[in-house]
Amino acid sequence: MFDDRPAFGVRVRALGGVTVAEIAGELDIFAAGRIAARLDALGQPRCPDLVLDLRPVTFLDCAGLSLLCRLRNRVLDREGRLRLVIVDPRFLRLLRMVGLDDAFEVLDDLAPVIAGDADPVAGGSDAFA
Repeated sequence: MFDDRPAFGVRVRALGGVTVAEIAGELDIFAAGRIAARLDALGQPRCPDLVLDLRPVTFLDCAGLSLLCRLRNRVLDREGRLRLVIVDPRFLRLLRMVGLDDAFEVLDDLAPVIAGDADPVAGGSDAFA
């Protein structure tokens, strides 16, 4: 049987005043091209407080890293904050190997950042898209 589901997805929600974008699947050149505009939109408001939850990511390549760097720069230009939730030691090692370990604020879960219940984000979706 042929599986035609996408190998990636993004779910956006607001938690405790923070915008959380959970990315799932492979964050490669194909996925990065498909979700770049959506992530750029999350970094558009003045002083965005954005958390990318990368725990469900199964693969990360240079295109995915480039997307993360681009979003970081946009958020910082708007005097905002970007945090990454990463638990996979391979991704932490990759950030270290390419010299980006100090460029991102990396967390191992959402608990220290977020309190309260989830509310839908305008234009966002609870479902992966």
